[in-house]
Amino acid sequence: MRNALSLLILFLSTGLAAEPLAMIAPEDVGFSGERLQQVSDFTRRHIDEGMHIGFVTMIARHGKIVYFEAVGNMGVENDQPMQKDTLFRIFSMTKPIVSVAMMMLYEEGRFQLTDRVSKYLPSLGNFGLYKDGETVDAGLEITIEQLLTNTAGLSDRADRSNAIYQLYQESGLLDSHDLDQFIETLSTLPLRYEPGTRYHYSTVGFDVLGALVEALSGQTLETFFEERIFAPLDMRDTFFSVPDDKLHRFADNHIWNREEQRIDLLEEPVRSAMWSFRDVTYFSAGGGLVSTAMDYMVFCEMLRRGGSYNGVRILGPKTIQFMMLNHLTAEVRNNGADEFPALHLYPGQSYGLGFGVITNPGISRVISSRGEYHWGGVADTKFWIDPQEDLVVVLMTQLILAPTNTRYEMKVATYQALTDLE
Repeated sequence: MRNALSLLILFLSTGLAAEPLAMIAPEDVGFSGERLQQVSDFTRRHIDEGMHIGFVTMIARHGKIVYFEAVGNMGVENDQPMQKDTLFRIFSMTKPIVSVAMMMLYEEGRFQLTDRVSKYLPSLGNFGLYKDGETVDAGLEITIEQLLTNTAGLSDRADRSNAIYQLYQESGLLDSHDLDQFIETLSTLPLRYEPGTRYHYSTVGFDVLGALVEALSGQTLETFFEERIFAPLDMRDTFFSVPDDKLHRFADNHIWNREEQRIDLLEEPVRSAMWSFRDVTYFSAGGGLVSTAMDYMVFCEMLRRGGSYNGVRILGPKTIQFMMLNHLTAEVRNNGADEFPALHLYPGQSYGLGFGVITNPGISRVISSRGEYHWGGVADTKFWIDPQEDLVVVLMTQLILAPTNTRYEMKVATYQALTDLE
């Protein structure tokens, strides 16, 4: 009897019998509706003070939405009100999705984490090492696990402070037509660091993961995402290129002008490369997707529920548990952590397989829970999943180089409204 009850609890907790997301009174799941007003207060204050244009924010607990609000406008020169179904460039929040795609293939036995990437992408089998201003013929190999943990020694598309970025730019790597051309060009370029010796954030490394998905599945990354993740989860508003009939829902993108202390328009939807009219052919696993707050909440809920959502199984719960462990040794995590731009690892934080993870909330500089996993995008989009409090939070906006720490403010506003802890 006890075994049968345990199986039933596991069945329910992994989401196989769970209902889709629905709104519920905050008090029904341990939130104060009155105190949740602080989320509205901080987002509206940012808009009123000229620090943001608009937000869509969502909070869910125990698989139920307790807060969902759109405030502000679609753009600094576009007074169309922000809507709950507004489309956002999620940039690096694409990385957790390709990590899930890779682990789906891992569960199917298509590869092992310790496999060399060259087993599936043969041209990536003999990397040189950039050292003292020249490339040393080092014959280095990288593994799939190193790509997933940002320890493969590759640099980043946005890291303009080093010579490797210049090589990326001069070679045409950053303007590749598709992932095949990207891999061909990358095979001629050196690594910045010896693989496995240090954490260094790399959108380039995640684009290699996109190429691996294509090589392992025989599908384009766009097709794999759509057929294996988005369609099964009913994520109808997540794509590499915005369809023409949804372009009116696509928010403008902005950048903070530090000299003038103002928000400048960076890109209108009609000028975006993420539009079907542009015939998108380069599917960037490191930062190419567009999505909505609700679609991304569904993706997060799938993870929170142990790999399934509304009866659809994407991953096994043990795989997700493994992905969200700390996969960096202290030596690798801390090697170069004080140098700019080691990027994106804060005190109390480390890295799993495609996700940042909180290992020590006490030094994380903002209220957090041990085991929380999360990431964000360069346009100030954020999400986190807190297993301890059974909580998911998604914040969408479109502002590069935002002048305030939006993540900190959203976390404080969320957690102060909790009245019952797990």
